[in-house]
Amino acid sequence: MSKGWGRVCSVECLKGSDSMNSAKKPNIILITTDQQRFDTIAALGNESIITPHLDWMCDNGIVFTSAYSDAPVCIPARATIMTGRHGYHQDLCENTGRKMPRVLGEQLTIPKILGANGYQTKSVGKMHFHPSRACYGFDSMEITDDYYRKMGKQSERGVPSNHGLPQSSLTPVISTVDATNSITQWTMDQSVDFIETRDPTRPFFLWTSFSKPHPPLDPPREYWDLYNHIEIPDATTGDWSDNPDETPQSMMETTYLLTMAQRQNKMQIREAKRAYYACITQIDYTIGALLASLMEQGLRDNTWIIFTSDHGEMLGDHHMGGKEVFQEGSAHIPMFVVPPLNNDSMPYFGKVCDKTVCLADVLPTILDMADIEVPETVDGFSLMDQFNDKEGRDYLIGQCKNTYMVKTDEYKYIFYSEGGDDLLFDMKNDPSETVNLSKKAEFKKEVCELRKKLLTHFEKCVPELVENGEIKANPRSTKRPAYNGWPGFISPNNPRDLRH
Repeated sequence: MSKGWGRVCSVECLKGSDSMNSAKKPNIILITTDQQRFDTIAALGNESIITPHLDWMCDNGIVFTSAYSDAPVCIPARATIMTGRHGYHQDLCENTGRKMPRVLGEQLTIPKILGANGYQTKSVGKMHFHPSRACYGFDSMEITDDYYRKMGKQSERGVPSNHGLPQSSLTPVISTVDATNSITQWTMDQSVDFIETRDPTRPFFLWTSFSKPHPPLDPPREYWDLYNHIEIPDATTGDWSDNPDETPQSMMETTYLLTMAQRQNKMQIREAKRAYYACITQIDYTIGALLASLMEQGLRDNTWIIFTSDHGEMLGDHHMGGKEVFQEGSAHIPMFVVPPLNNDSMPYFGKVCDKTVCLADVLPTILDMADIEVPETVDGFSLMDQFNDKEGRDYLIGQCKNTYMVKTDEYKYIFYSEGGDDLLFDMKNDPSETVNLSKKAEFKKEVCELRKKLLTHFEKCVPELVENGEIKANPRSTKRPAYNGWPGFISPNNPRDLRH
């Protein structure tokens, strides 16, 4: 697949040759969660979490164990899903909603392309678009604001978010509405309703987008209670992060801004993780209703499912919280593909692929499933082609605010432009990122090679960080870090669900 960064194709040029027979094309469902880290699925090794339906999906599909968000924060990640382009190719590496009309309004998106090829397109749940009701190609959308409008008119069902905790907090709390009236259940109810009332003469694309486990960590009581007797593991620290006061403060900026996780002790982090796991388990249980509906409607033999998340959550690892950094908890995400339940899909059941993949791969994967040509503007590669060794990448560049990553199959190099701090991890032997190799003489070659790849990226995308052919760093700020600069307060009167 050729890569033409500057060329923009029209939707008309992407119409498949058999668009008149679009009913023969497969249905495609994209399920995303918000802020779900990679190590939160029982089938993939987490012995403390309950995820029976995600386990079933792993067993019946291809798991991509090295999937990353190359701009691990909501708006850039969702723009990358929609366009198949990295955030740095769209000038969108921060949570800047005002750029969405240009990025999604002027470029090709999944629903625009599929709609031109006969698909009925629907989104349900958290889109985080700007303006919030801009469809950007979808035939119809039901967003989280609709849930709050509904609940506001039916106060007898309870008042969501009436606990006072902000949308950044790693402090657990029990939901102020029961599971039946929760936003997680609403998201699934609307998705199943679409499947049952869709136009049966057209293939469909459904994006089911859960807003959890993004804080506030407020699971319904019954899901919190499921973890009463389950041992929750402690957070991870390393030789570079044992003392958060001594950790380079450029690495701690988001933690100070969003969560103040460095103040929480081991017990408090375990309780936060318990609530986080409970939110994921509720999502998992509702997914069972979606799978059942597909079976009841006779759709499983012609429906593909992709599951992933926009980014992760540090959850106390290395005394950090939130996202926007390229440590594993923030940037490494779950991703798997479940093929239609028919004989042609047998080679894909229960398979694992450890190639480095990313959110830019979602769009070309969906077009591959629909047998539609991929635009030359797209950065990603089809997950199916990567699984079949047809194409892929040698390394992945990540950029989010002033933080950068180079990820190969063996190493991860992280560079902070403010102050020039850096980290190097051996991902094969140290997947928990406990030992920083960047200052060790025996790894000088690896650091130089990865910095050279980063330099090439800077020359194209961030030229202000290049001087005389070398990477330069901005001076480290002398200002006090912005402790809890964005607590994200919410109220039942204006919840504005999870705006970051």
